[in-house]
Parts: sequence; C-alpha cells; structure tokens
Amino acid sequence: MKRIAVVPGDGIGKEVIDAALEVLNTLNLPFKYEWGEAGDAVKEKIGVALPEETLQLCRESDAVLFGAVGETAADVIIKLRMELQTFANLRPAKSFKGVKALYDSVDIVIVRENTECLYKGLEFEVTEGVTESIRVITKEASERIARYAFELAKREGRKRVTALHKANVMRKTCALFRDVCRAVAKDYPEIQFNDYYIDAACMYMVMDPWRFDVIVTTNMFGDIVSDLAAGLVGGLGLAPSGNIGEENAIFEPVHGSAPDIAGKGIANPSAAILSATMMLKHFGYLNEAEKIEKALADTIAEGKTTPDLGGNLKTMGMVEEIQKRLKGEA
Repeated sequence: MKRIAVVPGDGIGKEVIDAALEVLNTLNLPFKYEWGEAGDAVKEKIGVALPEETLQLCRESDAVLFGAVGETAADVIIKLRMELQTFANLRPAKSFKGVKALYDSVDIVIVRENTECLYKGLEFEVTEGVTESIRVITKEASERIARYAFELAKREGRKRVTALHKANVMRKTCALFRDVCRAVAKDYPEIQFNDYYIDAACMYMVMDPWRFDVIVTTNMFGDIVSDLAAGLVGGLGLAPSGNIGEENAIFEPVHGSAPDIAGKGIANPSAAILSATMMLKHFGYLNEAEKIEKALADTIAEGKTTPDLGGNLKTMGMVEEIQKRLKGEA
C-alpha cells in the first residue's frame, strides 16, 4: 500500500486534484490518500502557509500529489522541494492530437535542478534602494542532476541531452554547471550531448524544437524554459511535472492557482492527471499510466475538452469522458 499525501492548495488546485483522484480511482490501485493543507488560504487563517503537520505528512508519505498555490508559492512548493530534497524537477512537453498549438510533434523532457541557484532565496536589502540575491551552484548538485538527465535519456531510449547555461556572462556559476555536464557526458558515449546559451536555446525552441530531446539546466532557467516548452504544445493546462529525490517525490501540474477561473468548474484537469501518471510510473505502474495517458489523449483528440482547449465541457465532464475510455465504454 502506497501512502500518498494529497495537498490541493488554492484556487483550481483543489478542482484539478479532485479530477486526478477521480481518474486514479477508476483503476484498482493500492493507494492510501491522506490530506494536508497549505497555501494562501491557510496562511490567512493560521499565519503559516505550510503547517508543520502538512510538512511532516509529506515527509512520511511515499509521494505527494500537489495542486497549486498563489502568492505563497515560495513558502509552500519551493520549501517542500527543498525540505524533501527532491533535487530533480521533470517537466515533459509533448504534443497532443487535437490541440491547437505551434507544433504537432514535440516531445521534450526538461530536467531542472531543484535545490539551489537563485531559488535558494538568499536575498538581502543592502541599503535603501539596493538589494542583492546570491546564486549558488555546486559541483555536487550539478553532477547529480546531469547524471539524472543522462540516466533518464538512457532509460527512455532518448538520443540527446542538451545543457542550457549562460557561461559567457556568469563565468563562475554557469561555467561550473556547463563543465560538470560536459564531464558527465563522457560517461555516456551512446547519448549525444551539446550545450547552448540559454538565450539562444529559447530562440531554437521556438524555431526548431525538434533539436531538443532531454534538456538539463539550472533551477531558474529550468522554470522559464519549461513554460516556454508548454507554450509550444498548447499551454500550461497540458504541463505536468514531477519532483524526484532519493527518498521523496512530489507530483504537480505546472500551472498556478488561476483565481480568475477558480470555482467555475472549467479548469483543465489534464496537467494534474498527467502528473498523476508520472507518479504511477515512479512507482512502477507503467501499464496503468499508459492506459490513463491513452484515454486522455483520445479524449482530447475527439474534442471532449474544457474551454481552454476549444471544448465546452466542465472539468468533471472531461473526467467522465476519460473514465468512459478507461472502462471501454466510449
């Protein structure tokens, strides 16, 4: 029995997590769900965005299924990633038939280092009107994430790993990351390796996304390019993610809490459902994950979607269509 901490968070986080759980519950899975509170509403109520009991629940669980939070993201999800030492943030961007997007055959996985860089939150006010932020890049963390990216490529039969950096400007931090990636690449001669400056890479992703297969990069750059990659395939409503560590894992849709549509029942559940399939793969339930992914892809291809993808269904209406396909009723 796998113990899953469910932390819906704010806004549409609650709606899409409910949707993902409905889909998971269609299959006979040995999961025990336990709920934890976190986010803007919790901070307003008790003064703390991530209560200690929620953090402890997440520590003790086999995985965390997380929704979304708003203004307290740094206090909640970034803190969770740090506390649980989920050093690898996986963000796939894959095209779906039936989705209006720039391209129809993109399949990229972004492997983002998750524990350091500017997101460590080492910010200071030096004097009035002057602030500074410290960027931390270590050889140890860079080697760990580079090796993870190559192992993922090897495991999934992917052909190329590309490192993104800005070593021509940040000659210490980015140069260290780049050099470590180049060194690790020598241990994987069967996998092609190259590296780009982050600004050039953004242009290449828009003009020629097929030159990318697995991307490995630092924390902030990974955050930015993963949203860019999501834009290539139809938006954040189709963007799942997994945060993987030695002992813990967190799975979450990339989109935020979307307060403008919260409560309307029209949030796209796809990213949360795909995040749940990443959790299934993490546990080794590959067939179950494949069934859900196919049911979702077929549902999208037939236009049975929420308004953001051009359909007219509510969130749970789309879930019902997915369930029909899982049950062989469609």
